Amino acid sequence: MAKKDKNKQEESGWKFWLQTIALTVVLYAVIMLAFKFTLANERVSGPSMQPTFEDGQKLLAVKHSNIQRGDVIILNAPDEAGSFYIKRVIGMPGDTIQSKNNKMYINGKLYKEPFLKAGSKLKENDTNIYAGKGYSWTYDFTLSQLAKSPEYQQIYSKSYLNKVKKTNKVPAGTYFVMGDHRTVSKDSRLIGFIKKSAVVGEVKWRYWPLNQMKVF
Repeated sequence: MAKKDKNKQEESGWKFWLQTIALTVVLYAVIMLAFKFTLANERVSGPSMQPTFEDGQKLLAVKHSNIQRGDVIILNAPDEAGSFYIKRVIGMPGDTIQSKNNKMYINGKLYKEPFLKAGSKLKENDTNIYAGKGYSWTYDFTLSQLAKSPEYQQIYSKSYLNKVKKTNKVPAGTYFVMGDHRTVSKDSRLIGFIKKSAVVGEVKWRYWPLNQMKVF
């Protein structure tokens, strides 16, 4: 009887470890598939989204999200192969955009930006060309004016720019993005419109550092 009980115990032990290993493999496979098709794990680099996001923070973004104005997205940098930018969507396809007196107007209506409130209280130091202005300060521009800039002329064809000049609209299939730290952000004012295909995902969760964990 003792030998039989011992055999049962050994068999039970092997079954437990086999089940544990199988569950671990399945869980690992599910996580890998989730990151391949659904989630993106990214690290913030640089000051362009301060103070909303700081350098070194870690985020999870959801792929294939239904992007809306105001969403924060991870995108493939159009001017730096292999790099990623984190920016906020300000203009949707077909939107007209104007910045005037430090206020944004979308389709002719004032666009309220509560996400800039914290940054408006932080001032640039004396080494910045916008010394004394808040992080959220935005210089005047329209899309028609940006279409005349040297940066845009290096990116787009004349026919493309002529259409933007004429309509002042975000072209179809693209977004106009900006950083919350407007005085330092390299965004659509310089790198142009962001194609939908360049969007990696929408930021949903800051998980590091732990004391700043937040769902967006």
